[in-house]
Amino acid sequence: MSYYVAVGAGPVGRETARILAEEGHSVVLTSRNPGLIEARAVRTISADATNAVQLAEISKGAEAIFMCAMAAYDRWPTDFFPIVDGTVKAAEETGAKIVVLGNLYGYGESATSPLSPLAPLNPTSRKGTVRGIMWERAARSNVPAIEVRASDYLGDGAITYFSLLALPSLLKKETVSFPGNLDAIHAWSFTKDTAKTLVSAAHSTGEWNRAFHVPNQHASIRELTEKFAAALEFETPKLRELTAEELEAIGFHEGVEMRYLFDNPLVVDASDTEQLLGVTASSLEIMIQETLLDHK
Repeated sequence: MSYYVAVGAGPVGRETARILAEEGHSVVLTSRNPGLIEARAVRTISADATNAVQLAEISKGAEAIFMCAMAAYDRWPTDFFPIVDGTVKAAEETGAKIVVLGNLYGYGESATSPLSPLAPLNPTSRKGTVRGIMWERAARSNVPAIEVRASDYLGDGAITYFSLLALPSLLKKETVSFPGNLDAIHAWSFTKDTAKTLVSAAHSTGEWNRAFHVPNQHASIRELTEKFAAALEFETPKLRELTAEELEAIGFHEGVEMRYLFDNPLVVDASDTEQLLGVTASSLEIMIQETLLDHK
């Protein structure tokens, strides 16, 4: 039995803690407001990850620290760096490995599809630059680090472009408006598969200081909307493209620079994860049913 610390009590952080506890490990789930978790072997501690001294005290004896915390979407350039710095300092102080929950933003708009975890980071957005710097800081630390990169989430409690822009209209049986090419294939990461990948990566005896991709299912916005409608036993609603100007008009300024992710096909290669970590993607149907748990 080992000891692990999960920083961040969102859907992925909580599921990561739960899986570790099921494996028989001792686990602390920490955030500013961690709440409760239905897993007896998981302790929740209220703490601020930017406080490296506090986090190091919590992490004494930990095999690894999972950095699953999320900053407000419009405050990444100011709020994310203190979080990752606190995590890195705590890991260096205690000798714990670092497992970072990341995403695909750092590859940038010019990245080719299928997207390989070996592709260089070449961000073309503020958010992508932030993600790239976060990973560099972890990778430059004096402890082993791995980053697990997810695409757009599906799952219970996931707050993503689809849950914010498409699902509310779909549930009202109204026309669904979404940015980008509605027929471009896109990778979707299940929150529970993401947690499985994080845990499996932490147990890896192979190469560290590298990235793994979460195994995904791929579907266009049109196909995904049709499948959500079928799960709800609704008629498929009309779809229309949401322009950058309309995103600005509804106050979703932060989504404009990331629109490119939906303009072109986004196929993610997770073969390394499947072969080396033994994690495969859940079915799209399961992802949809879990996503709807909060909305029915």
